[in-house]
Amino acid sequence: MGTTLLNGAALHYRCDGDRGRPTVVLSNSLGTDLSMWDAQAAVLATRLHVLRYDTRGHGGSEAPAGPCTIGLLGADVLALLDHLDIERAHVVGLSMGGVIGQWLAAHAPERLHKLVLANSAARIGSEEGWRARAAAVRTDGMNDIAAGAPGRWFTPEFTARQAVVVGSMQKTLRGQHPEGYAACCDALAVADMRDDIGRIAAPTLVIAGIHDPVTTLADAQQLAHAILDATVATLPASHLSNIEAPDRFSELVAGFLLA
Repeated sequence: MGTTLLNGAALHYRCDGDRGRPTVVLSNSLGTDLSMWDAQAAVLATRLHVLRYDTRGHGGSEAPAGPCTIGLLGADVLALLDHLDIERAHVVGLSMGGVIGQWLAAHAPERLHKLVLANSAARIGSEEGWRARAAAVRTDGMNDIAAGAPGRWFTPEFTARQAVVVGSMQKTLRGQHPEGYAACCDALAVADMRDDIGRIAAPTLVIAGIHDPVTTLADAQQLAHAILDATVATLPASHLSNIEAPDRFSELVAGFLLA
């Protein structure tokens, strides 16, 4: 575990597993931190070198002033790989992390082995929706966003059954830096990978939660249609499918990366 200054921001990261094995980078969703990957890291680190990090403005990573773009967030990953002397890696990204993964695969293909895009889309939401959310947290802080998060992240059944897990995720979201969260909302407001994903050549697995209201199964199918030889797998989960269906998610990712 460490923190290093890259692209003007101190980025917090953690490594698990044997450094001599291939590396897999895990990229978190908006409003979470690297702990969202605990279940997957435990599985993947038995066979791979696992590198996970807090996206700038999240968790232990800084939220420097100034505009944020998906290109900058992707450049952070490349800089982190350079810092750790890792030439190429698998990339697994969920939601916003999946958009970062798309950018990396399209703009730095020489740095990727395989790509997993979970609960993501080439275009997530609308510009006006993201701008409104950014304005809300800049004005009112994180409490209202955190209060409504379970309905976006999980099925009602999971929320009722796993209140401790859901409460912990809400606590993490509530503790995020409002400006860091808002800056990433601004990045998503203008992020549109639809003209870029056709260039992705890395073997790609697209994972969809069949109950996901944010990035739908149709979004996943559109990704897979546009990316050469991509495949789609579904999980009985909502948006944070790696938390709602952790064992099956880990099995899918491990099976794909290690094949």
